[in-house]
Parts: sequence; structure tokens; C-alpha cells
Amino acid sequence: MDWTHYRFRSLWRLPAPPAAVYAALERPEDYPRWWPQVREVTRLDDTTGVITVRSLLPYAMTFTAREVRHDPGAGVLEVALSGDIEGWARWTVTAAGAGALARYDQVVDVDKPLLRRFAVPGRPVFRANHRLMMRAGRRGLAAYLQAV
Repeated sequence: MDWTHYRFRSLWRLPAPPAAVYAALERPEDYPRWWPQVREVTRLDDTTGVITVRSLLPYAMTFTAREVRHDPGAGVLEVALSGDIEGWARWTVTAAGAGALARYDQVVDVDKPLLRRFAVPGRPVFRANHRLMMRAGRRGLAAYLQAV
């Protein structure tokens, strides 16, 4: 097993129309407004940006996200990731009852030396840290969508 390889999936049920959820998710430069763990997003051009995240644990991760799929009709946003993590992440937004379901899939290999050093003993803690970050993101996005 490669202890630095991760697959994540999160499902966010949100009380907003799918188009509104997609519109919020397609603007990563606004993520720090509603997602506390997304500390900084710097746009490099129309399809690429540098993102710094930090959750509960005392380390930050910085990576470049490059858009590889932007399909509002299908509700899909996908990026390639490079830097402290290498891989990809994808949002898929669909209708769910009176609101929307935002599905987040991520497959990455960790390149940050600190995380690689503690890969085996830290894996459960790193996964829990990611869950906390995603839970805060869902709450933040729900509040943000209600406010706008």
C-alpha cells in the first residue's frame, strides 16, 4: 500500500438550486469567504490558481489547481493538482429534492515532506483532518448560499 496516496469523496446536501451551487463552486477565488480552511487563492490566469489550505492540524498545504473540465451543463468542475499534493479533484453538482447535491472526489499523492515522513502513523489523523475541513466547507457554503 502506498501510504501517501489518498482517495476522498464527500457529499454535500445543500438547500439551494444546483445552478447557484455550481456558480459558487466555479469561483475558487471566493472560497476563503465561506470556507475557513481555504486560507488563500491567487488566480494566475483564467484556468489556473495557487491555493493554500490549512485545517485543524498545524500545517498548511499549497498547490496549483489547473482547470481541466468546466461543464456547467453536466455540473462538473475538475482540476489537476500539483505542489504539496499531486492528482485531481472534481465537483459534480446535481439536483437533489428541493436543493442540490455537490459531490467532491479527490485522488492525490502527498508530496509535502512533513506529511510523507509521518505517512504511516499519521494517516488516520490526516483523513480525519480532511473530513473536518470538508464538513466546515459544507456548512460555510450553505450559509454563503443563504446570504446571497
